[in-house]
Amino acid sequence: MASTNQIHDLPSVKPLDIEQQTQEEEVQEIKVFDYAKRAQWLRAAVLGANDGLLSTASLMMGVGAVKKDVKTMILTGIAGLVAGACSMAIGELVSVYSQYDIEMAQMKREDMGAEELDAGKEKLPNPWQAAGASALAFAVGALVPLLGAAFVKDYAVRVGVVIAVVSLALLAFGGLGALLGKAPVVKSSLRVLIGGWLAMGLTYGLTKLVGSAGL
Repeated sequence: MASTNQIHDLPSVKPLDIEQQTQEEEVQEIKVFDYAKRAQWLRAAVLGANDGLLSTASLMMGVGAVKKDVKTMILTGIAGLVAGACSMAIGELVSVYSQYDIEMAQMKREDMGAEELDAGKEKLPNPWQAAGASALAFAVGALVPLLGAAFVKDYAVRVGVVIAVVSLALLAFGGLGALLGKAPVVKSSLRVLIGGWLAMGLTYGLTKLVGSAGL
């Protein structure tokens, strides 16, 4: 009889709320997905800005090797900014639309319901947003050498200022990209910086050579 009373006195074990646990796991998965998606977008923006920075600076240095006036360099930089931003936007639009079509076709082949299909659509990247973000990132990067050269009339000083501001921006973009990609910051920053110097130096040297040949 005593043993029976002891059994009844034991604390009752509450059943696990499986539904609540499942919901918490789903929320956690959504948070991880959103974080990964934001990190991917940010890394793409950094790479786009780096492209704008380096291509525009190289163009300005190349044309500046032949035409040393500030107006020519600024016009070259503006042309590079507009052309590069349009090219990035169109390329990103076509690429993301292709990915969107492939993902949608895959979901339709899986015979998803209307709600599942709508939920799947929300997770897919928006091609127009991707195109706009790409163009904006490129333009932001391209503005760095433009602003560096805009207010300097002396050619030698202008070139020095452009190299200095572009070098600092390359280090910053390289470091930020490394942080987002979880790579060594110093090594990645120096790699981006040296690559940028090579691009600007080759563009300057080859344009100078072609210009001196009278072509």
